[in-house]
Amino acid sequence: MSRKYKITDQERPYFVTFTVINWIDVFIRDEYRTIFLDSVRYCQEHKGLEVNAWCIMTSHIHMILSTKGENPLEGIIRDMKSFTSRSIRKVLENGIELNESRKEWMYWMMQRAGRQNSNNNDYQFWQQHNQPVELFSAKFIKQKLDYIHMNPVEAGFVKRPEDWLYSSCADYYGIDKGSLELVYLE
Repeated sequence: MSRKYKITDQERPYFVTFTVINWIDVFIRDEYRTIFLDSVRYCQEHKGLEVNAWCIMTSHIHMILSTKGENPLEGIIRDMKSFTSRSIRKVLENGIELNESRKEWMYWMMQRAGRQNSNNNDYQFWQQHNQPVELFSAKFIKQKLDYIHMNPVEAGFVKRPEDWLYSSCADYYGIDKGSLELVYLE
């Protein structure tokens, strides 16, 4: 059964989580993080995606996203995930650019997940659902921002959330890392 994105108001920001199948720790390598960030940047430049907050963990990514209205947010998310999945698959298939010791195992896991899911032909990188949550109040926005930015602290990766390199937290503290262009939430 297909799970449809439940984004009902294109003018609101949404909290979403993208999770790698079987919670595989893919994003421990710069190459994979770069693929994801490049996909986000492309969607920002060409599809009207607005990134309000983000955090790349080892097996999942939390984001608050919105759109300028040029394209529906669910379509942008679909395209972003599709591009990332195809690009990482190419890296795993070719394996030339990356010294990935887990290459065969990761590719096998993603093939197995793809064959078990009737929505895919033969390969699956992301879990199907994003569980978009509409952010409707300042209090709820702050709660989700804190959740996103505290994720690396809760996981024990850093002591202070602004120290995590793969997050918008430092941007919110006024430390411009320049990873992604942000539209700040209040």
